[in-house]
Amino acid sequence: MADTIGHGRVLRIALPIVLSNATVPLLGAVDTGVVGQMGQAAPIGAVGLGAVVLATFYWIFGFLRMGTSGLAAQAHGAGHLAERDATLIRALLIGLGAGLVFIAWQVLLFWLAFRVAPASAEVEALARDYLALRIWGAPATIALYAVTGWLIALERTRGVLLLQLWMNGLNIGLDLWFVLGLGWGVPGVAIATLIAEWSGLALGLWLCRDGLRRLPRGRLFDAPAWRRLVGVNGDIMLRSVLLQGAFTTFIFLGARQGDVTLAANQVLMQFLEITAYALDGIAVAAETLVGQAVGARAAGDLRRTIRIVFHWGCIGAGLLALGFALAGPVIIDVMTTAPEVRISARDYLWWMVAAPLLGVTSWLWDGIYIGATATREMRNLMILCVSAYAALLAMLVPAFGNHGLWASMMGLYVLRGLTQTLRWPGIAQRLTT
Repeated sequence: MADTIGHGRVLRIALPIVLSNATVPLLGAVDTGVVGQMGQAAPIGAVGLGAVVLATFYWIFGFLRMGTSGLAAQAHGAGHLAERDATLIRALLIGLGAGLVFIAWQVLLFWLAFRVAPASAEVEALARDYLALRIWGAPATIALYAVTGWLIALERTRGVLLLQLWMNGLNIGLDLWFVLGLGWGVPGVAIATLIAEWSGLALGLWLCRDGLRRLPRGRLFDAPAWRRLVGVNGDIMLRSVLLQGAFTTFIFLGARQGDVTLAANQVLMQFLEITAYALDGIAVAAETLVGQAVGARAAGDLRRTIRIVFHWGCIGAGLLALGFALAGPVIIDVMTTAPEVRISARDYLWWMVAAPLLGVTSWLWDGIYIGATATREMRNLMILCVSAYAALLAMLVPAFGNHGLWASMMGLYVLRGLTQTLRWPGIAQRLTT
């Protein structure tokens, strides 16, 4: 590999991703605030419901970002530039194709969504208007997963930050103009996002222009490469579905503890999101540098990357734990004004202090495994860990209530980190010999 693996290189990859992640909650807050100026509850509910419906559908294709990152990083590390560029184009074809399928099936998809999450007639009508416009951005949104993954593979995370800033900034500006200035209401929010999505794809393709100039026609439809792409992405998708199922089960079981506990858990889940956003930058650096080291068959670079990634990951986890311990009560008070929810959330706050420390290993290994495209092992270990998580829930929740629920979630983090740690030496030997 051309550049030395060092702390500075890891941080140059990681920090733009952390900053990019920090902009994500801002857009939702502005969308809510803008429609909130209309003085009615229904538009707020419609935009929130419509955004959740699309985010759920698009989440299915989140694997495209991770799969593209791992495969392109390995090709880049091996010096196979044609294959690196072909990986981008294959992933773009999948993203654009999936978006067109969403457009074609929109009537069925929206019918299913409103059966699962019914709303009042007024909210559903407004949400349908919102979705009917937003769905035309599906090809751009899913294709951007491929663009982001490819930029990450080449260590161009400042480009990812630029993309996020451009899309969110444009979206916010158009929100204010269309809704407050022109009075377009809910459709104005949808049109603003639609324009931001397609302009974001245009900017993303420009950022990837060197990978698109030399269309690798001879390799683009290479059957083994397509099988590998589909296999890697399929493994990641199944792993992600299992993980999402674990979180959904957590929420459902929390609802059985009563409304106050459910609300407190929802507040505390924001601490986990903050942790995930913060540590995601380090995990992305692992994806990039591990993938390049595996592609170059550079065992020394691989070991050094893992050491540095865990060094900064542990520092980050420690700072998050300290921040939650000191500022946790204040964060809770900002998130809710309900006295009973505040009291309940404080009772479980120490689980949030423990979460970064117990979960950092699992988050970092995810990045390492994705970079190594050891996705079959990721999938199989997730099946094992989720099965153990179900057993923990069955034992601990009846005995300890909501504390048992949080203990089970922390157990899932620990099990994921432990099993991936134990499995890695065999994978590393296979990949670098």
